[in-house]
Amino acid sequence: MKIWSIASDMASRTPPERNRYVDFLRALSIIFVVIGHWLIATAWYVDGQLTPGHLLKSHPQTQWLTWLFQVMPIFFIVGGYSNAVSLESAKRKGQGYADWLAARLHRLVTPLLALIVTWAGVAGVMKLMGVTKGVIVYTSQAALIPTWFLSIYITLALLAPLAYGFWRRYGFLSFWALAAVAVIVDVLFFAADIRWPGWTNYVWVWLAVHQLGFAWRDGRMGSITKLLVYSALGFGALYSLVRWGPYPLAMVGSPDEGLSNTLPPKITLLALGMFQFGLLLALEGPMRKALSNLRLWTATVLINSMIMTVYLWHITIMVIFGSVLYLSGGFGFHIEPGTTDWWLTRPVWIGVLILLLIPAALALSPLERRSRNPDSPVPSGARQVIGAIMTCVGIALLAMWGFGGAPIAGFGVGAFVLVVAGAATSGLLTK
Repeated sequence: MKIWSIASDMASRTPPERNRYVDFLRALSIIFVVIGHWLIATAWYVDGQLTPGHLLKSHPQTQWLTWLFQVMPIFFIVGGYSNAVSLESAKRKGQGYADWLAARLHRLVTPLLALIVTWAGVAGVMKLMGVTKGVIVYTSQAALIPTWFLSIYITLALLAPLAYGFWRRYGFLSFWALAAVAVIVDVLFFAADIRWPGWTNYVWVWLAVHQLGFAWRDGRMGSITKLLVYSALGFGALYSLVRWGPYPLAMVGSPDEGLSNTLPPKITLLALGMFQFGLLLALEGPMRKALSNLRLWTATVLINSMIMTVYLWHITIMVIFGSVLYLSGGFGFHIEPGTTDWWLTRPVWIGVLILLLIPAALALSPLERRSRNPDSPVPSGARQVIGAIMTCVGIALLAMWGFGGAPIAGFGVGAFVLVVAGAATSGLLTK
């Protein structure tokens, strides 16, 4: 395959100082997220009606699996490492905040715009065809759920230089300070029933996790023994918070009525991140040796070359495939989720979705690999920040309600306009 040859050529030219394990963990975490989403979204016929569902709600005994499949902490840690590398590179080149941010936003927002514009068009066509509002809302909301992550990740990119300066000056104290704020927010949430500050944990929790990437980059995480101790402490803290505290078992979504570890984030995600990261970083030595194998490293390079596309479009592919099955008589939807037969058919379900996702990713991934036009003027840092915030708010609203699901009419269109206007303000729509 030509794409493999290109990736192999890129892999063979990798600088020896590059930490390949960072790229491997990025690819691995996204693969886990994709498979996890494909597993927990369920649909089957109940009394002759196709009923969408959520595996973690219908079968609570599966919630422990989220301790393995909730790998967003790893992705944010990898993001911290990558941001540290890019900030160091920008400093060596004499680039300022505006130049650095322009490159980061271009890589993050460009593939996102393709998804948002596509679903705006799809929702419009569905409405013209007389499709019910409920179907439009459900499909668009499901397909746009992955964008919530980018809303947070872009926010962390805006704060990355400040956060890195915080790390360089205070080291691990910067992590514990952010973690302490997250703990206070949770205490207010549970003990005082003051819930609105809980939404600020999108910043405190994920920024604290992001700081661990800086620690990794600086070689401050310690020996393998220390890493295993950190992991054990993280597991112990997580188990205690769930077993004796007010936190639910599931680390994904909101399967427990009115309570979630992710909406908004809770300190359980900090404990989960330490548990997972300690184990994975303990394997860094042998994994970096394994990644010297050209075939394994080529596969890693290939996945990373289209990683945003894979993440953004994997649910859209599932929605399309599910729609085809529904229109063809509901093939496969007559098996009750969670049963033995259902689990036995999951490898086929996932395999077909992978086969459908690959050509879509190959076709759309050039958007995320396209470099920013060097002749385009770089907007000021302030203008980029304002535009990025507009984009983040717009995609957060779309991830929450899709097109047509908000309590105010026209909110979905307004959120879409906000995304596009934010991208234009940040200078991302220039040629």
